[in-house]
Amino acid sequence: MTATRVGLIGAGGVAQRHARVLSALPGVQVAGVTDVVPEAARRFADEFGIAALPDAEALLGEGLDAVYVCVPPFAHGPAERAVIEAGLPLFVEKPISLNLDMAVEIGELIAEREIITAVGHHWRYLPIVEEARRLLDGRPIRLVSGTWLDKVPPVAWWAHRDRSGGPVVEQAAHVLDLARHLAGEVSEVVAFGNGTPPRAEGGADVDGATAATLRFESGAVGTLAATCVLGWKERAGLEVYADGLALAITETGMTVRDADGVREVESDPEVARVAVDRAFIDAVRKEGDDIRVPYSEALRTHTLALAVAGSAAAHA
Repeated sequence: MTATRVGLIGAGGVAQRHARVLSALPGVQVAGVTDVVPEAARRFADEFGIAALPDAEALLGEGLDAVYVCVPPFAHGPAERAVIEAGLPLFVEKPISLNLDMAVEIGELIAEREIITAVGHHWRYLPIVEEARRLLDGRPIRLVSGTWLDKVPPVAWWAHRDRSGGPVVEQAAHVLDLARHLAGEVSEVVAFGNGTPPRAEGGADVDGATAATLRFESGAVGTLAATCVLGWKERAGLEVYADGLALAITETGMTVRDADGVREVESDPEVARVAVDRAFIDAVRKEGDDIRVPYSEALRTHTLALAVAGSAAAHA
């Protein structure tokens, strides 16, 4: 079998994670990487024994079969346009943009060119999420409660609203995506931020905490609480309450409470991180059809995350 050649735009931690997974998949060759910081691309290339290219144009000239775009939130747009113009399958890490109009434009270009896409909402591939959907089948969901209680990631741009979008957009989008997946679309959002950044130095301006109320089209209601002021990751997950059933879901497990009692179901997040890449590669090879979050679906989650962040900003 001819190797599937994959290039990466962006050489940060998430790109490294994907490269490790891809390198372990049979018949996949990580062929090259580019980054706006040349030294980062060189370090990445040395680690994986691949070529470091000066820009996306050079990378796209390497005879690739697919491209991963793993750039910071503020840098999306040019890379996606270049890959779409080349007609190559495209994997995009979330959040897909800070500018909704740009994300909509990219989505339209993808639809016009019928490009295979996937976005890194890997929680959709957790086996416990599939089990949650099975348990919820036929039970009206009444209440959803999401949390992302964490620290500021160790990158200089993250604490700036115009660079990361803040904790709701950059972190809690995973929880919002899971809420949509289990409870359906959200019709109304009201959110508040506390207006106090997690640290004072360097012009940080993201909210240290955000609280939101959500109304779902199904009639369910929900909440989201996010903070980035801790020195550790306290909790990230979703609680779902339906008639006679309570579920508490995180990457590492699910607690189920029903008339039969309480039971714990363990989960390995690495399984999902591998599955999301394998599904994309299988689709590129036309050997599978299990892409659970194409760009169009991620755009719906992203629109919701931006609505929460926008409501908080409007109520500042």
